[in-house]
Amino acid sequence: MSKPGKTYLVGAGPGDLGLVTLRARELVERADVLIYDYLCNPELLRWARPGAEKIYVGKSAGNHTLSQDEINALLVKQARAGKIVVRLKGGDPYVFGRGGEEAEVLLEAGLEFEEVPGITSAIAAPAYAGIPVTHRECASSFTVVTGHEDPSKENSALDWKALASDRGTRIFLMGVERLPQITSRLMSEGADPATPVALVRWGTTGRQESVEGTLATIADIVRQRGFKAPAVTIVGNVVKLRRELNWFEHRPLFDKRIVVTRTRSQASALSGQLRELGADVLEIPTIRIVPVAADDLRREQLRLLSGLYDWIVFTSPNAVDIFFEQFFAVHKDIRALGTIQIAAVGPATTARLRALHIESQKQPREFTTEALAAEFSDGEIMGRRFLLPRSNLANPVLSASLREHGGQVTEWVLYETVAETADETGTRERYQLEGADWITFTSSSTVENWHALKLSLQPGARIPKYASIGPVTSAALRKLGYSVDIEAESYTISGLVCRLLNGV
Repeated sequence: MSKPGKTYLVGAGPGDLGLVTLRARELVERADVLIYDYLCNPELLRWARPGAEKIYVGKSAGNHTLSQDEINALLVKQARAGKIVVRLKGGDPYVFGRGGEEAEVLLEAGLEFEEVPGITSAIAAPAYAGIPVTHRECASSFTVVTGHEDPSKENSALDWKALASDRGTRIFLMGVERLPQITSRLMSEGADPATPVALVRWGTTGRQESVEGTLATIADIVRQRGFKAPAVTIVGNVVKLRRELNWFEHRPLFDKRIVVTRTRSQASALSGQLRELGADVLEIPTIRIVPVAADDLRREQLRLLSGLYDWIVFTSPNAVDIFFEQFFAVHKDIRALGTIQIAAVGPATTARLRALHIESQKQPREFTTEALAAEFSDGEIMGRRFLLPRSNLANPVLSASLREHGGQVTEWVLYETVAETADETGTRERYQLEGADWITFTSSSTVENWHALKLSLQPGARIPKYASIGPVTSAALRKLGYSVDIEAESYTISGLVCRLLNGV
């Protein structure tokens, strides 16, 4: 019999990845099994270690993947098998998350567990909509109430008369479908029909949407708008503060859905800047980087590197990462590079080198391989030995130019750029249902592999425009029949973001 594992009931927060606790991330990275809910941001799954099992047990209105009893049995089964189980629950496990029930089941089974609190949407969603749940001039208390219970049923567990007369803030979770009954019951128990009310849908994420009204009007407003769950309902005078404090929905890219097609490992650089500006980011990686292991010949060349080459020319951050991983497997000291000079295609590649305390001797003003080739004078090329660590799809212009001017060129294929086939976070499906405002491309390979996906949009989905990082990527778009609606003036991630800001 294997030793029983341990289960962690982990709060996944309200949706914004930046609001996930450090403890939660640490446990996701350690987990053998991740069991996650509908309201968990699926991007959390990318923190999981390779080989970790991921099990979706989400429950949305009218759609239950597993019943609660089946989820309980699954937790017990996985823990008894000796696994480190992370049960990811949107918000906080003990705030209407049934985490207490799951903890009791584990306890009864004699299994070890730990609860890791998370930020609940009850406070986070209002905050991101500009509504503080307490304020000295408006509310000195707040009450969190389940919206699942039918207000018209006899022997209610809720004291509706007390809720109606409460001068603090009342927050209803999961009550969009019952909103007409909730507002009607509050008014029938004496609440002022003019009491301000707001609903916040998908709070703290780029999908956030808010509506305002009063107890008398909000149900009709929600119905007319087609406003759907999941949403938090806030009742009270604090809603009036939204007019001044609504910071999140005033960011420049708010309500813009933008697709990032970079590799999973590289997407964060672009996604992070876009999310900071309020965008709803869909990461749909179209390519994946697969390192090519160094063989015996390569390792021998790495040992003799300083005697074999005069220049190493890097044309991507990936090439820097993989080259030096293989380099340090052979050498323990960066000084083994000797007198070799370094060239880099652009600032992202240069930044990777600087992280290793290496300065490049050449970087073109225009960040393309053609411009990098032009940086070398004939005198710098003739008879010199050049090493080009690169991908299997690297632009041949640089190597051809160096050879044409008398250089001796060796090319190492350090990694292969292959099509990404996995969609573990479901973003492809969401794109097809909802569309996007922009699709961003940072290389010709992202364009070609996006085209190969052939993702068709459902009726009513947003029709996207196309954003390119530079002329080579733009040429690939036009070749495949796409428009180039904007092109970065500076061929960098920051340059692309700047053009998006100017293009919305």
